Amino acid sequence: MPGLPILLFAAFLAVVGLGAFFSWRAGEKRKAALAAWAAGAGLRFDPQRRAGFDAQYPGFPCLRQGDHRYAYNVADGVWRGRGICAFDYHYETHSTDSKGRRQTHHHHFSAVILDSAVPLRPLAIRPENVFDKVAGFLGFDDINFESAEFSRRFHVSSPDRRWAYDVLHARSIEFLLAAPVFSIQFDAGRAIAWRTARFAPADVEAAAGTIAGLLDRLPEYVKPPPAAREASPTP
Repeated sequence: MPGLPILLFAAFLAVVGLGAFFSWRAGEKRKAALAAWAAGAGLRFDPQRRAGFDAQYPGFPCLRQGDHRYAYNVADGVWRGRGICAFDYHYETHSTDSKGRRQTHHHHFSAVILDSAVPLRPLAIRPENVFDKVAGFLGFDDINFESAEFSRRFHVSSPDRRWAYDVLHARSIEFLLAAPVFSIQFDAGRAIAWRTARFAPADVEAAAGTIAGLLDRLPEYVKPPPAAREASPTP
């Protein structure tokens, strides 16, 4: 049939078009749900793209990946007494195929940043993966804890091991084992929780709650006196 290739190509375009439409519609429904969550939490919501988050939060490497970086669907304000910024994030990476053609790959994920009332030191907690096990076999261990289950499930790193042990005491470990799993990192005055996928509104709440639960369990002896806190503004 002479017209068969044309019909097949038209069918292919129709399938692609339908896929793009349903993807767009799902994105719009999710954006409306995030906006409703933000309104219910008393937060501002802005769906527009915002560049410069990597410069605004330089202590978080997850915001410095690739290029053409921007945040969108940003909800910010005060959540349960703490400053919050929840957002989707985009960045691009590039590769070259076997014919030398450059290909662009778009990556999207979601994150929540929560302010801390006390100064923090660098600390990274993320799910353990197979590459970590290989690195451990080669002698590049992360920080391990008395809880074998926690050490098996999470990879923990910090330039200050004592700080990691102070933060991740028995109650904090028990809390994280029962909480939804996120990658978490501390910066000087805030903490971020993220996953390599986009959040539903319930995930935003869960991420914020996981950070808050960890900060609420900081032992008193790592907190400076109230007068020192007032004299040291959050960066």
